[in-house]
Amino acid sequence: MNNKLLAKAVQDYISVNLNADVNQIALAKSPFEGISPAELATQITAKKKSEKKLPTWFHTENIYYPPVLSIEQTSSEITAKYKSKLAKGDTLIDITGGFGIDSYYFSQKVKAVTHCEINFELSAIAQHNAQALHATNIEFKAVDGIAYIKNSDTTFDTIYVDPARRAEKGKVFMLKDCTPDIAGHLEILLEKSSRIIVKTAPLLDISAGLAELSQVSEIHIVSIKNECKELLWVIDKNYREDAKIIAVTLNNGIEKDFSFYRSSSNGSAQFAENLNIDDYLYEPDAALLKSGAFNLIGTTYNLLKLHPQTQLFSSAIVDKDFPGRIFKIEDILNTGELKKETNLKGNVIVRNYPAKPEDLVKKYKIKSDQEQFLIFTKIANGENVILKASIIQYY
Repeated sequence: MNNKLLAKAVQDYISVNLNADVNQIALAKSPFEGISPAELATQITAKKKSEKKLPTWFHTENIYYPPVLSIEQTSSEITAKYKSKLAKGDTLIDITGGFGIDSYYFSQKVKAVTHCEINFELSAIAQHNAQALHATNIEFKAVDGIAYIKNSDTTFDTIYVDPARRAEKGKVFMLKDCTPDIAGHLEILLEKSSRIIVKTAPLLDISAGLAELSQVSEIHIVSIKNECKELLWVIDKNYREDAKIIAVTLNNGIEKDFSFYRSSSNGSAQFAENLNIDDYLYEPDAALLKSGAFNLIGTTYNLLKLHPQTQLFSSAIVDKDFPGRIFKIEDILNTGELKKETNLKGNVIVRNYPAKPEDLVKKYKIKSDQEQFLIFTKIANGENVILKASIIQYY
């Protein structure tokens, strides 16, 4: 950690050059003694990437930024604030502390947080930033978190861990492919805490995760703007009941959730026998779809499903508590009728339809439009239809 980067003149330079060409800065001579061009470029790039993801850090003076990869891998403030609500008790240890975003938000909820980070440089950066943010109840240790837990006599009310995948193995991976191996260390972790929170990428299959982990009480599927960001596995010591699934959407300060116990996820669905103009079409958020409770979505919100393999629903009324997009159907067409249409406009959506969006755009010469939509899908009688629709709700 180069403390010369914290000088006021350097910090002013970083702020002034946020929109500059960092490649040119990296190749040019540094205007500051003891600071390399590469260091300046890194600070500028990392701060710029933090503007929307980490606004508190971005707007706080004297924040020291790590390599850009750490910014890309860290939790956003929105998800960190949400997961802080899952902490239990007065003490928490974050055994994969990283840049310290999660530890900071946990420190707003519990009395004492221990931040473990094996990378000495990153640990020092997180500690400096905590001081800049006036977070005085976080203790920083530049150690391997698992080793610290094993060797310490201290117990904690909550243990938090964000394991990293050791290697890219496609879209399917298991917790044993991560570092640290939580499943392999679960016994020792439960000796030191009654609650463990594990963050994983949304690519992890829920059934696969439950096969590796025991005593899971809750699984939170967190989504922002219809994109799953993370899965949060809450493990409570001696929990033997059914796991609760909570699909939560966090958008523009509004939180919506869809929750159920896993054993109740396979209910039957009611289907829309007739789809009418002026009906409303409901598209579940990615978090709901990740939950796998496709039929339960319909019964929970009193919606009719379009087709067994079409995860779209309809209703004659609008329910703005629904986590997902809502459209108003303005016309219902078949392919023959669509061919007769001229000057077609719309954002093309394909759901259970035998064609790709880009091919349909080209075939029917569809012009882009942000407010109007053309939804190509299949309904209960097996017929392929095209729904002309306007957007009522995005999230």
